[in-house]
Amino acid sequence: MKFEINISRINHLLNLYKIEVDAFLDMISTGLKNKLTKEDILSKEVKISHLKRIDKVFNKGLHYYLDPKAPETSKESSIFFRKEKFNSDLNIGAKKIVNRFEEFKIALSAISKLSELEFKRKLKVYNTKDNPYQVALEIRNILYPQFNGNLKEFLKSLIRKFAENNILVFEFVEYWNQKEKANIDGFYLNPNVIVLKRQQNSFRREIFTLAHELGHFLLNEEEVEKLDYDHIANKKLSKIERWCNDFAHYFLIGEYSKSLEKIKVVNSSNDYVSDLIERISRATHLSKIALYTRLLFEGKISSRNYNRIRTNFEKQYQAKYEADRLQRELDKQNGIKTRGSAPQPIKSPLLISTLSTAFEQGVINEKEICERLNIKPDKLDKYIL
Repeated sequence: MKFEINISRINHLLNLYKIEVDAFLDMISTGLKNKLTKEDILSKEVKISHLKRIDKVFNKGLHYYLDPKAPETSKESSIFFRKEKFNSDLNIGAKKIVNRFEEFKIALSAISKLSELEFKRKLKVYNTKDNPYQVALEIRNILYPQFNGNLKEFLKSLIRKFAENNILVFEFVEYWNQKEKANIDGFYLNPNVIVLKRQQNSFRREIFTLAHELGHFLLNEEEVEKLDYDHIANKKLSKIERWCNDFAHYFLIGEYSKSLEKIKVVNSSNDYVSDLIERISRATHLSKIALYTRLLFEGKISSRNYNRIRTNFEKQYQAKYEADRLQRELDKQNGIKTRGSAPQPIKSPLLISTLSTAFEQGVINEKEICERLNIKPDKLDKYIL
């Protein structure tokens, strides 16, 4: 069976994700004896089986390709039309995540206008000539929450503080059995959206990513990226990335920056200041490797010693990961179910209040608010303000 499709919509997605036609044909021909051709997928009529293969890549739903309306290709519609190069080489999983949240952002903006809600920027725009240390001190007074030793609760508190200042934070979760994972940690979309990847084993990394993307918000410089310690350590950073990393460091470390500044050298003679690093890490939610990377960046530890410490941390992580994996296998063999409910993304109070207001004013219905919040109807009462 064949369906008449809007070819411009497939071409739009290929252009959006920067996928060459031949590479796309390879992607959708996996498992087939004969490779699909351009005529198979870029004709007015396409077989339903081929259309399903196309949608396995883009996940738009088959109705998307049947819509006769031309897709939006303006710079306002996507960061991929506004920006040519990114700090990371984004895979298809990353691009789909960005596109998903950009579409959500646009829809939420329309919902806000219909609900007569206006979210003006409360924090001024800075530039890379501004001292990141001084800016961090200013912004800490506004956005830094009361310290909480629990990493996840501290992240939630940060997101609440951001919401109070009209900065909308989304979190997305990738599950253990997900085939196509995004090779990014986070991104900032103009004018006020930050998106974070849930770091299942490192809320400290997620907290640092949030602070880093806050730097992009303050500079009003959009970016999609994976934070790479190698680039940070080797100073292979643009002026903007260096500023955002410096800002994130000072924003999180606060008064403990003085303790780090007093360190002259880090080596075996002072046990790599491990006790001090442990204390600062616990008190600031900065990871130990982030603190050692900072010391390397400042020339206080040699590359050799830094790599030795980092390798040791990675071995510890791999040992724990392997022990957990073996335990899961053992539990499975013994018929023990250990996997709990799937983790849910943290929801910004700004998102909840916006959708609640829109629902109460009749701008969106119950089905849409449940879809936007990813909740079941019987849970709606918990979110209506």
